[in-house]
Amino acid sequence: MTKKFKKGDNVEWSSHGGTASGEVEKEITERTEAAGRTVAASKDDPQYLVKSEKSGGEAVHKPSALRNKR
Repeated sequence: MTKKFKKGDNVEWSSHGGTASGEVEKEITERTEAAGRTVAASKDDPQYLVKSEKSGGEAVHKPSALRNKR
């Protein structure tokens, strides 16, 4: 089962420097441009636009890469 997140959820993910955290900005469910790249998402394979707490930068992650921040 795919994890579901919603706008405003606080999440964390593995990053080059360890663990990064931030907030879900939106769920992406169609092919689009986001965070400076083409995202091949669909309703059956969504991805999430997240904003980094530390840098303020945006990134796109698959649900399997994200976990709820405790």
